[in-house]
Amino acid sequence: MANSPSSKKRARQIERRTEVNKSRRSRMRGFIRKVEEAIASGDYDAATAALRAAQPVIMRSVSKGIVHKNTASRKISRLSGRVKALAA
Repeated sequence: MANSPSSKKRARQIERRTEVNKSRRSRMRGFIRKVEEAIASGDYDAATAALRAAQPVIMRSVSKGIVHKNTASRKISRLSGRVKALAA
């Protein structure tokens, strides 16, 4: 456990940061889930709209340090590929 005042402060800061990161990660996953549900229902227009809404949220999580840039790009790429397959 933290003993020095500075390590106690760091522990408090980490707790707060973890809560914020959890909420942002959850928000991102929710947007991804909406895209996947639209894909599962077979609704191309809803899937396209959901993907458009999800892309900035996913990339924002990159800038906030929640996920790595390549991970976010891979998620967006795979989702857009699945949405594009609905059109065909």
